[in-house]
Amino acid sequence: MSEMTLTAARTHLAEAVDAARMQHEPVWLTKHGKRLAAVIDAEDLDRLLEAAEDLEDLRAAQAAREERAAGAETVPWDEVKADLGLL
Repeated sequence: MSEMTLTAARTHLAEAVDAARMQHEPVWLTKHGKRLAAVIDAEDLDRLLEAAEDLEDLRAAQAAREERAAGAETVPWDEVKADLGLL
């Protein structure tokens, strides 16, 4: 991972973007040695967001399984379809 100060990023933003795209690693923008933001390849960000959504879905499914195992009642399929406007 590389780092660049905010001051340097003001004049070398194109280089930061190129580095993030070619290395497929973030370029951290720093101020007084502290990371404040990152420049990341757009496709890499899309993949990260998709993975985060998938993980959220897996956690929700696991929580639903645990609720059901604990005795929670199920929702009838017709009710689910009606709630989603699929009827």
